[in-house]
Amino acid sequence: MTRRLAEVAKKVGVSEATVSRVLNDKPGVSDATRQAVLSALDVLGYERPTQLRGDRARLVGLVLPELQNPIFPAFAEVIGGALAQLGLTPVLCTQTKGGVSEADYVSLLLQQQVSGVVFAGGGLYAQADAPHEHYRLLAQRNIPVVLLNAAIAHLGFPNVSCDDAVAVEQSWRHLASLGHERIGLVLGPADHMPSARKLAAAQAIAGDLPDDFVARAIFSIEGGHAAASRLIDRGVTGIICASDPLALGAIRAARRKGLDVPSRISVVGYDDSALMNCTEPPLTTVRQPIEAMGRAAVELLHAQIGGVPVPAEELLFEPELVVRGSTAQAPRE
Repeated sequence: MTRRLAEVAKKVGVSEATVSRVLNDKPGVSDATRQAVLSALDVLGYERPTQLRGDRARLVGLVLPELQNPIFPAFAEVIGGALAQLGLTPVLCTQTKGGVSEADYVSLLLQQQVSGVVFAGGGLYAQADAPHEHYRLLAQRNIPVVLLNAAIAHLGFPNVSCDDAVAVEQSWRHLASLGHERIGLVLGPADHMPSARKLAAAQAIAGDLPDDFVARAIFSIEGGHAAASRLIDRGVTGIICASDPLALGAIRAARRKGLDVPSRISVVGYDDSALMNCTEPPLTTVRQPIEAMGRAAVELLHAQIGGVPVPAEELLFEPELVVRGSTAQAPRE
C-alpha cells in the first residue's frame, strides 16, 4: 500500500496524503486532482478501491494496429490529447505479431468497463476477410465506437476517413503532369478497404490500368521493396504507394537496381508521417489531416458517451499532396 501511494503521488506530482484522501474518497481534493490520481492508478495497473470503480466509465480504449509506422503514434497523440481534455483516460492497445489480438483487447476493455473505443486505422474492420465478431459484441453491449479510416460495410459505427480516391487522383495527376505514362500502384491486400478504394480511383483515372501495374504488399518497408521491385521490372516509371513505409521500400528497390530516384523512378507515398521531409530524397506524399481527423473521432465518441445519437455514417476528410524530392520529370527513352 505504501509503495502504491508513493508511485501514484510521484506520477501525479502530489503528496501521498492527497493520494490517500482520494483512495479513501475523502473531501478536500479538487476534481482535477482526484481525476488525475484515478487515471494514474489505471496507467500504473493498480486496482481502484471498490467504491471508486464506477469511475472507470472515464476510460476509453484506443486500439492501434502497430507503432512502427509513424502515422499511428501521430494519431494516438492527437486522440489521446483530445480525450484528456474531456476528462477521459485513453487505454492504449497495440497489436504485435504473435501477441494479444484485437479481439483479446476488446475483451479486456469490456472487463475494464470502458465508456468507448476508438479503432485508429488499419484494424480488422478494414479487412473484408478478417473476423469481425468482436465488433458485433461491442455493438450488442451498446459501447460507443468510432473507426478511423475506411471500414467494411454494415458494421454500424461512425467512421472518420481520409478520402482515398482524392489521394490517388492527386498523386496520379501529379505524376502524369511530369510526363509519366507507366504508373503503377503498391497497395495492401485485396480485402483491405482503403487499398480497394485507391485501386478503384486509379482504374477510373487510367481507364485501362494493366493488372501488372498493381502490386500487393504487407504494410512495411520490406513489403514495399518487394512489390516495387516487380513493378520496376515491368517498366513502371512512377509508383504510387498506399503508405509512406511502402514508398520508402520502393525507393530502396529502385536503388538496389541501380536506378536513381527521382531521375529514373518517381515515388509518391501516403500519410506524410514524421520525418518524411528528412529522407533522401525527401518524400513526395499525400498528407492525411491527422489533427482534424483525430479530433473529429473524439467528438463523435464523446457525443455517443453523452447519449447523443450519432449516425453510422462516414466523414470524409480531404488529403493534401505534398511535393518534395522523390518525383521528377519522366525519363526520356
